[in-house]
Amino acid sequence: MCGDENECGVAGVMSVPSPEARSHARQVHVRGRAELSSPPDRAAVTVSVRSTKDSVNDVTNSVTRRLDYILQTMRQHGVQEEDTAVRKHVRREGDLYSMQTEVSVVFSDFEKMQRVRSVLIEKLDRSVCVGEPRFEHSSQCLNLLRRHVCAEAVETARLKANDICSILGQALGQPLLVREEESQEWGCGQEGPALPLKLQQKAGQTLVCASSCVCVIFELQPKNSTKKL
Repeated sequence: MCGDENECGVAGVMSVPSPEARSHARQVHVRGRAELSSPPDRAAVTVSVRSTKDSVNDVTNSVTRRLDYILQTMRQHGVQEEDTAVRKHVRREGDLYSMQTEVSVVFSDFEKMQRVRSVLIEKLDRSVCVGEPRFEHSSQCLNLLRRHVCAEAVETARLKANDICSILGQALGQPLLVREEESQEWGCGQEGPALPLKLQQKAGQTLVCASSCVCVIFELQPKNSTKKL
């Protein structure tokens, strides 16, 4: 037994911390941030065909001939059927019949898209309207961007923690916690003058940027420890 309450009190204060407390004290908390951008991976093009004739049969035949050529051109360039959609609309305008057909095509190969557009414009001229490409990001493309920017933020945090350990004369141990605290996405394409642009320049105006901020807790270890990250 202790003969003095004060001595017992002091002894209690100076007791050895538990292993859990020591482990909690030997940690380094860092944050890492990263920002990446991604170009579009898809382009949608709409080709419109319109005709006005005296009868439904005449207007249908007129549009069908050009529609068949458009679809044949797509097949010859390896465009998959599931990437093509056709919409038709017929209406009567007084004594005449008007028919309009739209072929919407999604391309993942931008050079192939340019070749198809060139063939249709050259062969069909003004009998069809070949629209300008609309660049888009697929859900797979956006998910990949999110994963990459988060991983880049974690790597930034690891490098920062490693620098801190070097200053303190410690070794960087295993990560104990990784938490993404913030993520954002926004359009970050470069706005340019209203001039004719090349394909790459148009795609560059449709970039998507993403940022990620993570908090990572690493274990601190003695310099001679073999258990390093």
